[in-house]
Formats: sequence, C-alpha cells, structure tokens
Amino acid sequence: MLSERQRKLLKLIVEEYIKTANPVGSSGLCDELNCSSATIRNEMAYLEDVGYLEKTHTSSGRIPSEAGYRYYVDNLMKSKEMTGEDVLKLQRIFDNKQLVLSDVITKSMEIISEITNCTSVVLGSSSSYNKLKQVEVVPFDDNKVIAIVITDKGHIEHKELNVGENVNPSEIKKVVELINKLLVGTPLDEVSAKLEFEIKPIIGNYVKSHETLYQAFYNAFNEFSFKSHMHMAGRTKLLDYQEFDNVSKIKEILNKFDDDNMVRKIEADDNDINVYIGHENNFDDNVSVIKTKYCLNGEEGTIAIVGPKRMDYERVVTLLNFIKNNIER
Repeated sequence: MLSERQRKLLKLIVEEYIKTANPVGSSGLCDELNCSSATIRNEMAYLEDVGYLEKTHTSSGRIPSEAGYRYYVDNLMKSKEMTGEDVLKLQRIFDNKQLVLSDVITKSMEIISEITNCTSVVLGSSSSYNKLKQVEVVPFDDNKVIAIVITDKGHIEHKELNVGENVNPSEIKKVVELINKLLVGTPLDEVSAKLEFEIKPIIGNYVKSHETLYQAFYNAFNEFSFKSHMHMAGRTKLLDYQEFDNVSKIKEILNKFDDDNMVRKIEADDNDINVYIGHENNFDDNVSVIKTKYCLNGEEGTIAIVGPKRMDYERVVTLLNFIKNNIER
C-alpha cells in the first residue's frame, strides 16, 4: 500500500509525463510535495521497486510503467470537467435533428478525435439488429445503378450494382417494388436467403432479365448483411506522439487500423467505460484503449478512443461519458 505522499508523487509524475513526454526528475517536485529532493528521490526509487515507475536510459528521471498507469486510473485520477468549448462543439451535434443516430455518433466521435488528438472508433451494431425499411435505385450509367438501402435504425448504405446491358429500367423498378413489398421488416442478415427462396421463384413471372437482376441484388445484400457499421477518425494521430517515431512500430499499428478484424477486437464487452492499458488490450501492446458500449432502442455499438499509453485518461473518460449519456438519454 502506498503512503499519501507516494500516491501524490505518482499522480504528479503520471500527469507531468502525460503533458510533456519527458522523464520526470525530483527537482521540479520539491515545492509540490514540500520536501527535499533527496526525499523525493527515495520515494521515486521505492515506486520503481514496486513496479509503478521506470527509469529511462537517457535521463535520471522516471516515467510511469503500465502498472503505474493502471494504479493511477484505478486510484488517483478524478473526473475532469469539460470545457465550455468542448460542450458546445458536441452539443451542436446532438441538437441537430436532421441527423440520424449513426451520423450523430460518428460526427461526435470525430470531434473527440480532434479534441484529444487520438484515434476514435465507432463499431455499430451488427446487421441482425437492423431490419430492411426501404430500397431505392438511382440510375448511374447504361449498365449500372446505385442501390440505396435504408434500415429501421436510420442506417443508410449505398452500393453500385452492375445490372448488365439492355436491361429495361422498368424491370429494375419492378424488382425494387417486389423487394419493398415482400422483404420490408426482414433483418438484414436474412434478406439474402429470402431473396433466394422467396423472391427468386416468382421474379421470373414479372421480369424478363430476372437472372441478371436477381444476382445483382443478391450479391449486394449478401455483402451488406455481413457488414457492420464501422467508422474511424484520426487514424494517423499517433504520428504526432514522439513515442511512435519508430517507423516499424507505427506502421504495424496503422496496418491494424486497416484490418477490419483487428479493429473488431476493440468491441466493448459491457456498458461501463473501461480503460485497457498496453498489454491489457487485445489490439496493440503499445497503445491504450478506452471504450464503452452504447444502447438505444435495442441498437448496440461501441465507442472507443485509441491513443498512447500517456493519453489524458481523465479527459477521455469524461468525454466518452458525455457522448454515452447523450446517446442514451
């Protein structure tokens, strides 16, 4: 168990290192702790012995270890009040009645990425939670159309379809009418199967080019049904931090951001705001991940911030709390 002075010293070191990224020496802490430099050095040595601080090779100062960050997050940090500017930026998004839920979430997380200088991640609910509300088609060129799929949760997806040459626009319209008549209300991950077993047997009675059109819509829905809403902002923010000046290290992290399966590992397990530091997260040992699950009208998803281990934990937790509370209000 740490003494009160040791706790205060660890808090000061963590917060100073978060701000400067420079190892913290004893001399600048004397006034804060009202004791001699020698006493502080002894306390720092103790904190190093118990695993909360590390000594770098380039300085006599100390930096927090992963265990030190964990102790700070669990025992020392306090909720930080949001600035009026931050509240105003985010409140404008939530007050915009023209935006559907998915847009509100992604735009607010884009703002948090800018505020924190970290990467924001939004993982929406899977397609089984979304039901087909409407399909629309917009002509694109001679043999292509843009199919627009709208779900009951307000999510909109568009996809370019190759419908082949010499397909009459009226036939495309008939297929869309059949889909809207027979498949509205179907969970997205069931649409492809219903297209095959319910729509395909009857489509030939109405449409001459039924095989071509059936295949085009089947492929589109099959691809869409397995795709969950995923959005990232500030992928390259980590390049601004001096601890990521190692080219191979940052390249490895950026490659993970491009891998949907790796990003899916960020998905939250529960409704609390949880902090995963370094090796605690299953995304990358060199970063910290702060994440939570949101739930509204049966739709679930994850909002998360990925940043360096010296990220401003207090501020990020406060911001995520604000977003979560406004989504679920």
